[in-house]
Amino acid sequence: MYLVNEDRLNKMKNILYSRQKDLLVFMDNVYSNHNLSAIIRTADAVNVGKVYYRHEKNQKLNDNITMGAHNWVFNEYIDDIEKFYNSMKEYQIIVTALDKDSIDFREVDYTKPTLIVLGNELEGVSDISLKYATKKVTIPMMGMTQSLNVSVASGIMLYEAQRQRNLKGMYNIKQLDDETIEKTLKKWGYDDIIAKELKRPRQKQYSDGRVEWLNKKDKNV
Repeated sequence: MYLVNEDRLNKMKNILYSRQKDLLVFMDNVYSNHNLSAIIRTADAVNVGKVYYRHEKNQKLNDNITMGAHNWVFNEYIDDIEKFYNSMKEYQIIVTALDKDSIDFREVDYTKPTLIVLGNELEGVSDISLKYATKKVTIPMMGMTQSLNVSVASGIMLYEAQRQRNLKGMYNIKQLDDETIEKTLKKWGYDDIIAKELKRPRQKQYSDGRVEWLNKKDKNV
């Protein structure tokens, strides 16, 4: 049973049927909540398979930037980065870096299983990420600055990946298994809605006119 109308349910199904399971993003200590939020929103727009991160777990996203995109993107916190990279042996690991041997980001074939690694706003990607990089890439800069904001860079790279995959018809091929799709539909179309409703402040009104908040957490609500 789902708590959404048929059009909404069909949209959810279409998203999962076209999700690019083998196009992944790893945010290597990206710390700005504005950048985190913008990257997640772009990841949703391109329908990446999953977003990984290793900034502080309690980092809050900016709802005004994500516009709800964080509700639809699979994500996972990475505690052991070495273990994580060793689990990605079937993927090409594309790392953004301003190194002499970096290539133009458009020279990469993103139709292959790909993990795009985005670095810290000040220091870039970690040395560990550079060690595991299959290819290091850069975005050509024609002005005085050397690099783009990390969220802008992610958008440019992800849409190049989307362009290549779309031309190859990869968005028309279902990559997720049926069990994952069904579990996700249940979460989106039922569990998340129930959870959201339970968090809403509710009132009980007595016959004498008194009103009591049943699950009020903020006295100013």
